[in-house]
Formats: sequence, C-alpha cells, structure tokens
Amino acid sequence: MAEKRDYYEVLEVAKNASADEIKKAYRKKALQYHPDRNPGDKEAEEKFKEAAEAYGVLSDPDKRARYDRFGHAGMSGQDFSGASMNDIFSQFGDIFGDLFGGGGFGFNFGGGFGGGQQKPVYRGSNLRLRVKLTLEEIATGVKKKVKVNKYVTCDKCHGSGSEDGQTETCKTCGGRGQRVMRSGFFTQVSTCPTCGGEGKVIKKKCTACNGDGIVKGEEVIELDIPAGVANGMQLSVRGKGNAGARNGIAGDLLILIEEAEHKDFERDDNDLIYNLFVSFPQAVLGCSLDVPCIGGTVNVKIPAGAQSGDIIRVKGKGLPEVNSRRTGDLIVNVNVWTPKKLSKEEEKIMQDLLESDNFKPKPGSHEKGVFDKIRDFFS
Repeated sequence: MAEKRDYYEVLEVAKNASADEIKKAYRKKALQYHPDRNPGDKEAEEKFKEAAEAYGVLSDPDKRARYDRFGHAGMSGQDFSGASMNDIFSQFGDIFGDLFGGGGFGFNFGGGFGGGQQKPVYRGSNLRLRVKLTLEEIATGVKKKVKVNKYVTCDKCHGSGSEDGQTETCKTCGGRGQRVMRSGFFTQVSTCPTCGGEGKVIKKKCTACNGDGIVKGEEVIELDIPAGVANGMQLSVRGKGNAGARNGIAGDLLILIEEAEHKDFERDDNDLIYNLFVSFPQAVLGCSLDVPCIGGTVNVKIPAGAQSGDIIRVKGKGLPEVNSRRTGDLIVNVNVWTPKKLSKEEEKIMQDLLESDNFKPKPGSHEKGVFDKIRDFFS
C-alpha cells in the first residue's frame, strides 16, 4: 500500500495557509481531477479522492490541529480510498455547488449534482461522544462497548419512508428533480422544493417515521481504541453516527478522548513523570528502590549524594506512541524528604552533623540547580 502524501503537499499550500487559501486550492484540484473531465481515468479519480481527503482534514480546525500534531496517525477514519463519488459529493456539496452550479447558472458536467439526474443521497449527521480512559487503558489500548442514542433506519419501512413502497412522479418538476427558470440568456437551475431533487414523491408516508426513513433509537457500539491516545484526541468511527434519511449515508461517531487523572503519574507526551521521595540518609548513602510503573514496578538505583531535582530516566517504561512501535520513558524526579519534627536523639545527631565540615554546603560551578538540571535534561 502506497504511503500517504502530506495533506498540505496534496493541495499545494503552505502549512500556515488560511482557511480561504485551503478552500481555493481544493476547488482548483477538484475542478482539475473531476471525473466528468477525466472519464475513465483511474489516476485522476484517485487524485480527486486524495484532494477530498486532504480538504476534509485541513478545512476542519480540530482535525487540522490533530494532523499538525500527530500526522496521519491521528486521522483514524479519515480515508476516502474506498469512498464512492456520491460519498464525496454529499460531504462537500457546498464546494461542488459553487464549482458546478448545483444551485446556480446552468453549468453541468454530470456527476449527479449539476444536472439532478441522480437521486440525491442524504447524509446523517455526526455524533460526538466523550470516553474517559485510565493511563493503564491508554498504555495497552482497550475495547469498550458504549450505548449510543441516535437516529436509526426505520424497521417498518426499511428506510424507504413509504408505508407501501409506492411512489409517484413529482408533479412540480415532472420527475426531473429540478426547477428550471429562464430569464433572457440565463437559465437558473435549482432543486425541486417538492421532491427534494428525487423526482418522485411518496404516495403514503410511513406512519412510524413520517416518511423520513429514520426514527430515534439506540445502538451498542464496540470501540477499538488504540494504545497511546492522548487527552483531547478525537477518533472517528465511520458510519456509526445518525442514519441518513431514506437509506442515505450514515454520519460518523466522533470519539473525544478524556484522560483520567492518575494517582502516581503525570503525563508529558508519551513520557510518564513520577515524583520519588527519599530520606536524607538514603540520599546521602544511595539506595535501590522499587518505583511504580504501568503494569507493575521497576527498580531504580539512587546514587550516593543524590540531590533534590535529580532526574533518572527509565527507558521504555512510558506510554506507546499511537500506531507506532516507539514508547516513551518513565522520568523519576528525586525529592529529598526533610522531616518537620525530630526526637531529642535525632536532634543531637543533626547537631553533630551540623558541625561536620563535610555536611556544610560547598556549591561550586559544577553544581547545577534544579532548573539547570531540567533544562539540560530536555535539551
């Protein structure tokens, strides 16, 4: 399978291109590779779909932000490789209407949106659902079943909207699906308001759905959430949104990821940060301690003379990257614990140490502060 091209490269725009520039670039590509201008040309058809896919992401601020951060890995469900022309026309009808005169003046390259000869395809709306995940679930990926309230296909009429399956030719447009108005040299073509462009009307509407072909219902959907997702990331499940009227195309189910707060870790991209507290003697003498990680514990060696702010990196004990074999690290942040109350015996020991020359701070140019250590660690 060929590697996907960068969406900005597909539309030939800069990464800081404005919404208007992206729309203009897509209109140009759509016109160049439109099937009616390139009949039988499979390569042009693929480029047409590729441009539609790029525009579907870059024209949506949320999707564009995810793409800029995660690339194609964050675009689950945004793929037009198997889509039909009607899928694309129905999703970007406003663009094609401007290009080919869907509600304007007489331009018609065919394809079902200018000439009105094809039955219009209705598309159901998308649905959004928030799913809260623990870090443990994010680390491994998880399957979750959710119950979604939405519009579903009417069982009584099987989505046709007709009580008895009978239709008749629309009297307003004579079955053309369009209303044509001529004024001098101009011909204005618009969708027939009576039949909605279908060319036919239902004789007897289904009493369950009132002729729409959809009713309110619910569906239990199993979500397959990949490992490594992050808070605020949006996944798309194609065709699991609201059903389209009269056996149209179903919308998508958009899954917004919420990350539950963890008792032990803070997350920094795919790294996990753990604050480890050690006693003063442990910091002075050094020690070996078990610290928590996802799925268990890992042994960490604290060197003698450890200072607060020292950072220890444990490779591969963080979170996986979405759709990748790369894994983040566990970052152990060392903190030296200072007791607030001492017994008389402990206080005497501390007084003796206070007089010891070895325990007097001797910061030098080689001793770095906490912020210097953090800067060096991430540089």
